[in-house]
Amino acid sequence: MGKKELIFIAGPCVIEDRQSTLDIAAYLKELLSRYPVKFIFKASFDKANRTSLNSPRGPGLAKGIKILEEVKKKIAVPVLSDVHEPAQVKEVKGTLDVIQIPAFLCRQTDLIIEAAKTKKTINIKKGQFVSPEDIKYAVKKCESTGNRNIFVTERGSCFGYNNLVVDFRSFLIMKKFGYPVIFDVTHSLQKPSASSGISGGDREFAPGLACAAVACGVDGLFMEVHPAPKKALSDKNTTLSLKDLKGLIDKVIRIRKAL
Repeated sequence: MGKKELIFIAGPCVIEDRQSTLDIAAYLKELLSRYPVKFIFKASFDKANRTSLNSPRGPGLAKGIKILEEVKKKIAVPVLSDVHEPAQVKEVKGTLDVIQIPAFLCRQTDLIIEAAKTKKTINIKKGQFVSPEDIKYAVKKCESTGNRNIFVTERGSCFGYNNLVVDFRSFLIMKKFGYPVIFDVTHSLQKPSASSGISGGDREFAPGLACAAVACGVDGLFMEVHPAPKKALSDKNTTLSLKDLKGLIDKVIRIRKAL
């Protein structure tokens, strides 16, 4: 997937309801159809890695996967979501085109292997606590099943307490593994647990980091988007507004063409 076109993975952080999910997917498909990109819609059915017990987690597996199946059929786009337990894999493999391994779980051998056995594309997010060199071991776990449909995603590294930093060398290091490297723009701007049990962040830096990553030669961008970010149920401090997306895409496509 996406060897020549820029891979563009976008959608809300969490599925909030059926209609808004369909609406966002339809908007993104129409917008991104104007550009030389491979669009994959993303949304989580369960945000299990929450700091606070009170944080919204989403509709859950059963309801969430039905909504993603509807997105796939009605909007006609590939869909991505994350799994947290090996048992979830069999429930999602019939719907998801890309199965995502969350950053916090990128060392969970059983989860990675179970997901990789589906032969679907596996998006491994590099944990905030893992060096770019060491993500090759997660890649090898996928490869051990015969699955070489793999993305590796940079989403920032721990930088003291409640902050992340992006080491741009990681893109070049991880490209040596031979698979598409994705930059998770919005999660990299988080300030984890910095706002009374929820993540803060700096969405204003998204355009600069996205452009720099494309200039570094990444194969794709991952962004969380929402029609009203301040009202988003998850990651409202880093989620990008749909209305600002066109200007950002224009910039990154010009940079990619220049390369």
